[in-house]
Amino acid sequence: MTVASIFTKLVLMMNLCCFWCQSQNMRAALVSQPGGPEQITIGETPVPVLKDKQVLLKVYYSAINRADTLQRQGKYPSPPGDSDILGLEAAGTVEKLGPGATKWKIGERVMGLVGGGGNAEFVAVHENHLLPVNELLSLQEAAAIPEVWLTAFQLLHFVAHIKAGESVLIHAGGSGVGTAAVQLAKLAGAEAFITAGTQEKINLAKSLGASEGFNYKEGPFVEKLLNVTNGRRVDVVLDCVGGTMWEQNIDAIGMEGRLILYGTLGGASLNGDVIRSIMGKRLSVIGSTLRARSCEYKSRLITSFQEMALPHFLTGTLKVVIASVLPFEELAKAHQIMESNVNAGKIVIEVIPEQRGKNIKTDL
Repeated sequence: MTVASIFTKLVLMMNLCCFWCQSQNMRAALVSQPGGPEQITIGETPVPVLKDKQVLLKVYYSAINRADTLQRQGKYPSPPGDSDILGLEAAGTVEKLGPGATKWKIGERVMGLVGGGGNAEFVAVHENHLLPVNELLSLQEAAAIPEVWLTAFQLLHFVAHIKAGESVLIHAGGSGVGTAAVQLAKLAGAEAFITAGTQEKINLAKSLGASEGFNYKEGPFVEKLLNVTNGRRVDVVLDCVGGTMWEQNIDAIGMEGRLILYGTLGGASLNGDVIRSIMGKRLSVIGSTLRARSCEYKSRLITSFQEMALPHFLTGTLKVVIASVLPFEELAKAHQIMESNVNAGKIVIEVIPEQRGKNIKTDL
C-alpha cells in the first residue's frame, strides 16, 4: 500500500467521523444566562437520546409562549427530566422511534406538546403527546396548536367543567390561549366575553365568536359587562393576570362561579378582604398549570382534545390564529414582540425550512 493511498483512506475516515459527529448535533435555542432576549443564542447541542416510548421529532416549526419568556428570565425552569432548551411545542415529521414506541411511523406529520426543547431542530416527545397533522393543516399552523389550545381546552373542560348555556370571561382575549378559549367556549355552547388592551384584539376575539370585549386600559369593565348581559354575571373566569384583576373578577363572577387562575402577569399578591369575598359568593377558586402535569394526565388531555376538538380544525369551525412567522435566527426578536404585548395570536418560529429539512438526517 502506497503512502498516497494510506493518506487518502485516512482523509476519508476523518471525513466520515466528522460527518458522524455533526449528525449527532443540532441547532437549538440556548440561554447563556438569565436575562433579556439578548441572552438567547442559536447554538449547537447534542440531539436528544430517546427514552422509553419517546419519538424523535424533526422540527420544521415551533412557537413561543409566555412560559418561554419566564424561563429565559430564570423564573420558570423546565420540570425535572425535561429539556432545558426553550420551546413547549413543535410540528414536523417523525424521525426516529425510541424503545417501545409503536404508535407512529417514520415520516408521519405530527405536532407535539413538550416540557422543553421545542425550539430546536430535533426534540424528544412521548408518543402519547403527539397529534396527527392532517393534510388540510400546514405544519406552520400545527406548530401554533399544542401549548395554547391544550391549555385552553384543559382550563375549560378539565378544570372549569364548562357547560352549554354558561358564560365565561376570558382575560387576554387576543392572546394565543385567549383566541383558542373563545372558540372552544363557543364550540361547547357557552357564551364568551373577553378583555384585551387594544380594539384590534377585541375585534379579533369577536370575529372568532366572543359576544363582546372590553378594553381594560379604559378603566373598570364590570359595569359594561353587566350592561351587555342585562345584569347577569358570568359563571366562569379564566384569568392569566392575577392580582390586578382580582377585585373586578370577584365583581364579574356570579354566585357559585368558578375562578380559574393560570397566570400572574399582573402580580401574585392580594390585599383586602379576600377570603370573605370568596365565601360570600361560594366561589371555587382553582389554580392551574399544564407544563408540570404528569405524563399520564397530559396523555388523557391530548386524547380528549383529539376526540372533541381536533376534527373541528379540518371543518374550519376552529381557526389557528397566527400573528407572525419568524426565522429561527430571530427568536430573540420574537421574545421582544411577545413581551411588548403587541401580538394578536401566536408567534410561530420556522426552525427548518421545509425544502432544506429533507436533507437533515441523524444517524442515532
